[in-house]
Amino acid sequence: MEKRKFTVDQKLAILKEAETEGVAQTLRKHNIYGNMLYKWKEQLETRGKEGLKPYQRIDPEVKRLQLENLALKKLLADKELAIAVKDALLKKVQSKPRIN
Repeated sequence: MEKRKFTVDQKLAILKEAETEGVAQTLRKHNIYGNMLYKWKEQLETRGKEGLKPYQRIDPEVKRLQLENLALKKLLADKELAIAVKDALLKKVQSKPRIN
């Protein structure tokens, strides 16, 4: 494949298209590799729109903090999900009538 440069807006449009129309179809349409798409997705999740700008050297400390922040967000989401499941089960158990 030839080396092309995509703008931030083009990258965002391709990421949105991949979500709606499917990854395989989007990759074929734009003639890009899957690794590139997933790299853009990770950059968007960790650094937002700034992450999609052309390569800039990132301070290792900032990178470490970004990865730690992402890990903590995932951990928090798992904890919230566990609490929601426990609450739902508790409500279900409490709402059942007791048979003596």
